[in-house]
Amino acid sequence: MERQIPLAARMRPDSLEDFAGQQHIIGRNRMLYRAIKGDRLSSVIFYGPPGTGKTTLARIISQETQYRFIQLNAVTAGVKEIREAASEAQNRLLNPKGRIILFFDEIHRLNKAQQDVLLPHVEEGTIILIGATTENPYFEVNKALLSRSTIFRFEPLKESDILMLLERALKDEVKGLGRYSVQLMPDAANYIAMLSDGDARVAFNALELAFLTTQPNEEGIIVIDLETARECIQQKTLKYDKDGDNHYDITSAFIKSMRNYMEPDAVLYWLARMIESGEKPEFIARRIIICAAEDVGLANPAALQTAVAAAQAVERVGWPESRIILAEAALMVACSPKSNACCLGIDRALEDVRNERSGQVPINLRDAHYKGAKELGHGKGYMYSHDYPMSRAVQQYLPRELEERKYYLPMNSGHEAKIRQRLAQIKDDLEERDRQR
Repeated sequence: MERQIPLAARMRPDSLEDFAGQQHIIGRNRMLYRAIKGDRLSSVIFYGPPGTGKTTLARIISQETQYRFIQLNAVTAGVKEIREAASEAQNRLLNPKGRIILFFDEIHRLNKAQQDVLLPHVEEGTIILIGATTENPYFEVNKALLSRSTIFRFEPLKESDILMLLERALKDEVKGLGRYSVQLMPDAANYIAMLSDGDARVAFNALELAFLTTQPNEEGIIVIDLETARECIQQKTLKYDKDGDNHYDITSAFIKSMRNYMEPDAVLYWLARMIESGEKPEFIARRIIICAAEDVGLANPAALQTAVAAAQAVERVGWPESRIILAEAALMVACSPKSNACCLGIDRALEDVRNERSGQVPINLRDAHYKGAKELGHGKGYMYSHDYPMSRAVQQYLPRELEERKYYLPMNSGHEAKIRQRLAQIKDDLEERDRQR
């Protein structure tokens, strides 16, 4: 029966010393290591990608602790099971120590009612909670439980860790493949370690599939070469949950790479990550439009035009051709001179509108066409701009209370540098006119 259990489950380590990766939290003399070894663990939440050891570490804790250890899964357990666990913790006859360790796998799936039932027992200490989740706990777990727990973030395993685990599986005669004659070629091992993308479970599954589907050679040795490894793990599984924080992290990296001047390679890489993960082209196009307006602005007005055109084009084309359209628009934004003067300018104006006294529209700018407007003097003294050189008439445009305010401060970048020069020239001309007066 044990041999029917997947290799990934059989190869779970039984001690902290055999635990692979996560040395930043479980390394010798780290706080979590000392807490487990001293059986002084408080409520914790393990957060990270699949296959990085969250459940494995919880099982190691179950062997290290002297407290009663109960494991539940948030998918199948309800309020009833939580109440039963709490009742057992408080039963001094069955549980003399007066507390238990409750491990909740996929804790992000607990609903509000389940979390509310769990909270008072965690607060009073009768339940030491260990939660495991692939989702950001700050989004999925209520603040009361978070405030009573320490969050430990698990990182994807390094390729060296994966290679070590594969070697361990090949040598272990009890839980692994050590009882068989199996030879994993170095290039095949490196390929599996790379394509598993830090997920030990993916690596073990690929090794097991290769072992089960490869016939022994004339010498009775099962040789797993690069071609076999490629058949067993044909495509890297990208971690990209459209509703999770990985989605937001990659999107953020894409935007910040576009924002920086001349960072085209990073832009294309993060764009490729989103495309390969199945992101909708419309979503990507919207991000490019926003970046073109916010971070390029008038330094290159053509960037926004290109971004909008790309958004319209992907609606008509779809994959795979849309990859070229989006890449062109993203590179246009990435390689354009940058200015956020438009963004800052409208934000300054909005701040004054919200927080300052509302100024009156200058009398010369008011509409003189509706009934009674002329009698009230509306539009009186207005100077028609096209009657003056460069279509610039010097008159009051801002309310009196705000006439000294400067909202748009163009940068010396790209096309905006010319606007900056023109504004500076106008200022000099006005000062010269005032001196002559």
